[in-house]
Amino acid sequence: MISVPISSALVAAPPCNPVQHLDKCSSMAEVKQLHSQIIRLGLSSDNDVMGRAIKFCALSKSGDLVYAYQLFDKMPHPDAFIYNILIRGYLQCHLARECLILYLRMLKGSVLPNNFTFPSLVRACCINDWVEEGRQIHAHVVKFGFLNDGFSQNNLLYMYVSFGSLEEARRVFDKMLQRDVVSWTTLISGYSQLGLVNDAYEVFRSMPNRNSGAWNAMIAAYVEHNHFHEAFGLFNEMRTENIELDKYVIASMLSGCTKLGALEQGKWIHGYVNKNGIEMDTKLATTIIDMYCKCGWLEKAIEVFIGLPSKGISTWNCMIGGLAIHGRGEVAIEVFKNMEKEMIAPDNITFLNVLSACAHSGLVETGRHYFKHMTEVHGLEPRMEHYGCMVDLLGRAGLLEEAKNIVEEEMPMEADARVLGALVGACKIHGNIELGEKFGKRLIELDPDNSGRYVLLANLYATAGKWDDVVKIRRLMNDRGVKKAPGLSVIEMEGMISEFVAGERDHPESREIYSKLDEMLEKIKSVGYVPNTDIEEEEKEKPLNHHSEKLAIAFGLLKTKPGQTIRISKNLRVCRDCHQASKLISKAFDREIIVRDRNRFHHFRNGQCSCNDFW
Repeated sequence: MISVPISSALVAAPPCNPVQHLDKCSSMAEVKQLHSQIIRLGLSSDNDVMGRAIKFCALSKSGDLVYAYQLFDKMPHPDAFIYNILIRGYLQCHLARECLILYLRMLKGSVLPNNFTFPSLVRACCINDWVEEGRQIHAHVVKFGFLNDGFSQNNLLYMYVSFGSLEEARRVFDKMLQRDVVSWTTLISGYSQLGLVNDAYEVFRSMPNRNSGAWNAMIAAYVEHNHFHEAFGLFNEMRTENIELDKYVIASMLSGCTKLGALEQGKWIHGYVNKNGIEMDTKLATTIIDMYCKCGWLEKAIEVFIGLPSKGISTWNCMIGGLAIHGRGEVAIEVFKNMEKEMIAPDNITFLNVLSACAHSGLVETGRHYFKHMTEVHGLEPRMEHYGCMVDLLGRAGLLEEAKNIVEEEMPMEADARVLGALVGACKIHGNIELGEKFGKRLIELDPDNSGRYVLLANLYATAGKWDDVVKIRRLMNDRGVKKAPGLSVIEMEGMISEFVAGERDHPESREIYSKLDEMLEKIKSVGYVPNTDIEEEEKEKPLNHHSEKLAIAFGLLKTKPGQTIRISKNLRVCRDCHQASKLISKAFDREIIVRDRNRFHHFRNGQCSCNDFW
């Protein structure tokens, strides 16, 4: 007979106090041995003793929920404490149906629920969006007299928010006799989820006491919905009031810095993390690396990455992706090789970033190799986005037939708009009007509300001089009510964010900016600049020299010292005219200009761009 080892404490202890031993259990083997003692002592109907055994089985990491139910099912009269434990166990395993069935059994057994019963049941209804069942549980909260229990109310509030039922959530909130920070922040998050940011802010301002969680909920709402000025304003107010910045606020603000390209703010936040000893876990480290990558300071991102004592897969993925968008494809591949050497198993995101690095750097053979490598070595089946990278890579390299074959023959699914967009874009670059027109028309029908799809096809026609077809595409856009987003460029100066829209003069220093712009354009015309008048991403009605990044560059030259780097973020793809102008400006004014457009980074230095005109 093979005996199962148990702790020395259990061997030495007398069998008269199984409750004490149950509290010291660390494995199911120990629980089962103690259960045998409990049966011998005739304590199997003792709710206190059995409740502790069931608690370990149902709630501990090394427990066994099936065994917990077996113990429960043999009890003659389980009480509310035991029912609650088992319901919580089912909830932890996301077994919502079993939670409600157990509750019905509880009622049939005439066991009255208590204030610990309903929060778990409410959360169970949230798992599968069971709206009607949730309302019935709400009715039972009222029926059994727990309407004023704060824990139950907060969970009801959370439930209605998760259902998107803001009116019902608000009714629960308004009837609460006492609201804690959880109540307020749950409602703020609820309004945010539906895009009602102004309503969320009204709730935030109505709070009598705000902790860092409340500030974070509101800042996160602003960042999520691209209200960056409001987010930065609230963050500055938080700092002024000396509210402690925890890692959640830090993460939200870093996300805002990343989206906006606000490097100076991001640097300050990183410094705050280091100065105040905030735990640099994998998630926060990845967020910081991502911020530096997407704010244009790749060297700092690499420094942070190298300095990490341990790296999770998300950190590796972030670094590879950051190198990819900066056009550092060869370095990205080296990082991936190091990742494999460290025995970190890559996932689909890893290979998406690897293939993206190949596409941005024109590494055709390397891309082909890793497209096979992900399946043959790591057993990962390519997804839509991986095929899209290959189409982009091959198309940019002029291998249009091979790219077309991927779309029409190799992909096991129908190509989506991103894949077709990559192919049509490649057709424009290489002047294949016939193929571009064929897939361009399919692209428009697949994604009829996206203005960029129409502009891409119009650009293709313009390149071929087919102006009648350009007019038809413009007319189709108008008939369908599709509006094209204006070009928007953002530049950060001394912690302040300035936005420039193509052709607008709303900036308080617009006179000086336009004067600098004229000077800038005259200077580069003297070294060969000739405006490119093809239709591009920004509105044709706006003069080329008033495109948003030209305005931002002029502002940067006006406000920075000689030799200082100018960093700009743009919402659209850089047009060819601005790309050529930026190269010449970098040389004429001896500046490095870093532009993040919709797809990648462009580092303009001494008349050249890091993309090698491959974008």
